[in-house]
Amino acid sequence: MTTYLDTPDSINETCHLIFTLTQEVGSLADSLKVFRDNCISLSHIESRPSRRFPGDYECLVEFKKQDSKKLNTVIESLKKHAEHVIIHSAEHKDAVPWFPKKIRELDQFANRVLSYGSELDSDHPGFIDPVYRARRKEFADIAFNYKHGQPIPRVTYTEEETKTWGTIYRELTKLYKTHACAEFNHVFPLLEQNCHYNENNIPQLQDVSDFLKDCTGFTLRPVAGLLSSRDFLAGLAFRVFHSTQYIRHASVPMYTPEPDICHELLGHAPLFADPDFAQFSQEIGMASLGAPDDYVQKLATLYWFTVEFGVCLQEGKRKAYGAGLLSSFGELQYCLTNEPEVRPFEPAKVTVTEYPITKFQPIYYEAESFQDARDKLVAWAASIPRPLSVRYNPFTQTLEILDNKAVIHRMVQDVRSELFTVEDALKKLNAK
Repeated sequence: MTTYLDTPDSINETCHLIFTLTQEVGSLADSLKVFRDNCISLSHIESRPSRRFPGDYECLVEFKKQDSKKLNTVIESLKKHAEHVIIHSAEHKDAVPWFPKKIRELDQFANRVLSYGSELDSDHPGFIDPVYRARRKEFADIAFNYKHGQPIPRVTYTEEETKTWGTIYRELTKLYKTHACAEFNHVFPLLEQNCHYNENNIPQLQDVSDFLKDCTGFTLRPVAGLLSSRDFLAGLAFRVFHSTQYIRHASVPMYTPEPDICHELLGHAPLFADPDFAQFSQEIGMASLGAPDDYVQKLATLYWFTVEFGVCLQEGKRKAYGAGLLSSFGELQYCLTNEPEVRPFEPAKVTVTEYPITKFQPIYYEAESFQDARDKLVAWAASIPRPLSVRYNPFTQTLEILDNKAVIHRMVQDVRSELFTVEDALKKLNAK
């Protein structure tokens, strides 16, 4: 079996090939001879016992990018000796777009932002404010220098920044009880109690991240600006949400042309503490891994109509759960009126719907529940054309490619163990 994986930009000057060998005498020498016969000079060779194929060995070889055109010939010859081959190459026509396999690999693209924090458009409220631009650069630098595993640097917000937060906080909290979904209203008081949410204090990302991790395993990571859809969604696969840390310009507290900390902490963070919503968000990220570009765009559109601007039906009434609604005083009121068109949530239709980004949404998609939305998403995602299946391992915070019987067998054993635990719990519950 052969799997082609694209390479991240940081290593695209070399190609990497991993192949699995049995313990037969001379198997490694025979395999390396394939590269010599094709005049490929290897710059690195490494072997270790295979965790995916117990009893076998995995070998990693590295060679220059210019030799990647000989891959097809090498692969065909290598198949005579190797049981499984994985190619990391941006050159191969069948390469699956690269995606991180370990949570620390998010570092490889976290700074690959579409615009840096202080790079403001001419129509931005803070464009002609040098103090604001300098402040934005401070926040961008914090995110740029951040690495996985580090505590998120704490920020001392200015009096003006806190005042802006307070204005937004007071107006939005007046609407939450009547306009937000039940899950949001369950979590929000907990954030006030545990993360110091109030009109006179802008919460720290690290405090909120710790709270979310205790609830659902989600964490926050500071980001210097907007990421591409592929990179941002890949973070969700690890239950990592890339969050801004700066705040909008004080001159227009009820408007921001890009996500700021009000949008992140008031709109997004509360629902990442809900298990069903957290799982739904992760499923969007999982579906994006290795997907073709056009399907990543479809998933980004689905994200827009759900995580950003989703509404749901609760006790016969429409409620908001999208962060774009829950952080916007005006659109939170508008979305529950009869003015916009409301359609049932159907991923196949959602993913091809166009939407405006500078005005209120003319169309909303209404979900019956987060669980129902997740089930529909998973069913639709099965149609995404990619030659691999991926599973997230929460214990190691890694993504496992389900590409051989040994890995799948181990997954089945895990599922059986969990089902046994569920069955045992139900027996004890019924015995009470």
